[in-house]
Amino acid sequence: MQNKLKNKIIIQKYGGSSVANVECVENVARRIIFYIKKGCKVIVVLSAMGDTTDELVVLAKKINPNPSEREMDMLVSTGEQISCSLLAMALHKKKVEAISLTGSQVGIITDTYHSQAKILKIEADRIKKELTKGKVVIVTGFQGVSTDFEITTLGRGGSDLSAVALAVAIKAAMCEIYTDVEGIYTADPRIVLDAKKINYITFDEMLELASRGAKIMHTRAVEVAKKFNIPLHVRSSFSKKEGTLIMEKTPVIEEAVVRGVALTDNEVKITLCNVLDKPGIAAHVFNDLACENINVDMIVQNVSHKNATDISFTVPKKDLAKTIKISKKISKDIGSGEVSFDENIAKVSIVGVGMRSHSGVAAKCFSVLAKNKINIDMISTSEISISCVIKKDLGKKALRILHKIFGLHKI
Repeated sequence: MQNKLKNKIIIQKYGGSSVANVECVENVARRIIFYIKKGCKVIVVLSAMGDTTDELVVLAKKINPNPSEREMDMLVSTGEQISCSLLAMALHKKKVEAISLTGSQVGIITDTYHSQAKILKIEADRIKKELTKGKVVIVTGFQGVSTDFEITTLGRGGSDLSAVALAVAIKAAMCEIYTDVEGIYTADPRIVLDAKKINYITFDEMLELASRGAKIMHTRAVEVAKKFNIPLHVRSSFSKKEGTLIMEKTPVIEEAVVRGVALTDNEVKITLCNVLDKPGIAAHVFNDLACENINVDMIVQNVSHKNATDISFTVPKKDLAKTIKISKKISKDIGSGEVSFDENIAKVSIVGVGMRSHSGVAAKCFSVLAKNKINIDMISTSEISISCVIKKDLGKKALRILHKIFGLHKI
């Protein structure tokens, strides 16, 4: 390891649970020093401590139930500054040169969308300058500065994206994502007790799992890693064990049909009723939503009756109020009926590149859900995934059933 990593730049990202308290921060400092002793140059990306971001959101809602996204970015971006400065202090105490920098100070330039900003470029001169001085560079995750010189955030979990983007900009030798679990599992081990750790997984599989509800990696971070072929090592900050390697191609010759299952209950179904069934209507609806930076996931259009139909789609719960407001305006513009929503939903998904070469996977999935009296409300498929919207209270049951029926507990 020493010869391979000497003078190499390593990116390490630590999640909120990894820096939740003083003891955790000191543990992170020790891990960084381990790499420094191997001759590495280290850039660290940190999330806010523990539940700090959630606490700030609750505080904001007590002041104003509908705070502006600009002010929310100003507020929640402070959490990462706290954890970064504390880690720098911990390293200083151990006689290690370190400096904490905000997204703005390291030149993470984003577009002007608050709360879901996209990185446009990284001006890495400041980081390189500090590295040449022999310092550990500690960067606030999850944030940048817009082209309008405003503080912006990249969306929840955006520290993963910060780390991967920095790895691309700096041409790092390695990008490690530290969390409180030992890697990527076949299912959420808090729900499925016999879930197994996956040693290797492809970018495509990880991207599907992340977008379908697996909370261990940020979707956009995986997209960037895939685009630039940056292997990621997801591992525990509380263990020295190897974690899960996310890469373009795994060393496994024969892929399993299904590699993992995922569950999310943080989406809501919106329905536009009695929409005119004519060309251009769907484009109108989803163009308007896209212009407001709302990510639509699943879409279902019912069979037309008397030249009218219902269009249903799912969006993140955090966008519910904004989506309802826009949808009502759209409904008025196109002369459709009422706009309804259902928060009592969950989405369960199966993912695996092996599904490309195996028939009957969908039938097996639908059959076992039907056998267990779990009704499917919406379905979406890709080449390597199948997702079903079901009732929220049946989500965990469905996850466990699918995990077992596809033999994931035996890998």
